[in-house]
Amino acid sequence: MQNYTQYIADVSDDINACLENMGCQPILFIGSGLSKRYFDGPNWEQLLMKMAELCPLIDKEYAYYKQSNGSNIKIGEVFSQLYKEWAWSTGKENFPRELFDASKSSDIYFKHKVREFIESITPPTLQHITESKLINEIELLQRIRPHTVITTNYDQFLEKVFPDYEPIIGQKILKTNPMSIGEVFKIHGCITEPESMVLTQNDYNEFMNKKKYLSAKLLTYFAEHPLLFIGYSAEDPNIKTILSDIDEIISSNNELIPNIYILEWSPSVSDSQYPQREKIISIDSYRSVRIKSITSNSFNWVFEAFGANDSIEKINPKILRSLLARTYELVRYDIPKRTIEVDFEFLEKAVGEEGELAKIYGITTLTNPTALNASFPYTLSQVSKQLGFEGWHSAHSLLEKVKRETGHSIKTSDNRYHITVKVGDRMTTHKYSEEMVALLRKVINNEEYVVNL
Repeated sequence: MQNYTQYIADVSDDINACLENMGCQPILFIGSGLSKRYFDGPNWEQLLMKMAELCPLIDKEYAYYKQSNGSNIKIGEVFSQLYKEWAWSTGKENFPRELFDASKSSDIYFKHKVREFIESITPPTLQHITESKLINEIELLQRIRPHTVITTNYDQFLEKVFPDYEPIIGQKILKTNPMSIGEVFKIHGCITEPESMVLTQNDYNEFMNKKKYLSAKLLTYFAEHPLLFIGYSAEDPNIKTILSDIDEIISSNNELIPNIYILEWSPSVSDSQYPQREKIISIDSYRSVRIKSITSNSFNWVFEAFGANDSIEKINPKILRSLLARTYELVRYDIPKRTIEVDFEFLEKAVGEEGELAKIYGITTLTNPTALNASFPYTLSQVSKQLGFEGWHSAHSLLEKVKRETGHSIKTSDNRYHITVKVGDRMTTHKYSEEMVALLRKVINNEEYVVNL
């Protein structure tokens, strides 16, 4: 029977399969809905409404400016000019003296007040959030240990949720190390650097001029990691803007993008419902993309699913980021310039002798890996390739079909088709046999089959 309990189980299985087969930590793409949830932070329109209240030269209701200008970005441009006029007339005492230097941008007064307001409502620490339900949810969010967090939010709340992650603000993202990990990409700027915030038409024009470089930077993340949108609606222009540049590369012929999920809050979802698991997002008049949809009245189980295979649970992201950065420098600069001594004899010995390289990295080896690999040689992605498909998702869909038709969930136990290999304290990986390939080939060909566990 399809109900919400079954929906949670199916979506969780799909997330686990995605994490397992991509073999890396997820990317979190976070919008204003998350700030709204935890400290009643505003969305863009609500922020502009508040800014209209704070400036005496904005003498009409917000609706007037909405009717006259249409988009939030154009309203931001109008408000920016009015804040400048106020600052240079009767409102001068409301702004720091250093903002009146000729070198400052004319929109700095508007951005200064935006910074003040957002700073005033953002919790100074996570301890200021006292609702037990939200505290537990934030802890589960932290356990995801994402590879990178990307956000359009201006506030510093995410820096408190992920204190070991380094914020990278605005255009500085374009210059980051391609091997970086443990960072918060603030693509629309941050209140710590008010000039960086994308709030006016001029800001937006500059952002759009460089968007193709940002999209190219993010493409690797979108293609190689599970990606979860949190705090956005499917119609959010920020999502459409990002997906518009990459849809043709990561998807073809309107196919489902199997590693991109959008999490949408729905307090009214009932136990008898089985919500849609895919969402079609129109990115312009001619194109749309299909991504996976998660509808929930609780984020706990979703965050638990994305944090289930935490391969870097005990590693400080700061340390890992430093190691990766140093590795990048070694390969890119130091070794080609011969600025360091490299003991290749030691490296060859480590690679050549059984178990030595594992010792260097602090890992161990399986007791009999040869036998295991002979019996279960495939990952789910490799099973898909054996069947003539491109990605892991096709084989996963066939396993779901077997589960529906026979009641057997092959991945929940070790059997002739599948084995679970434990890696570390929490992470597991799944391997599959030739018998699995043969079974799924029968499913594809609509032949009779029997599952013998």
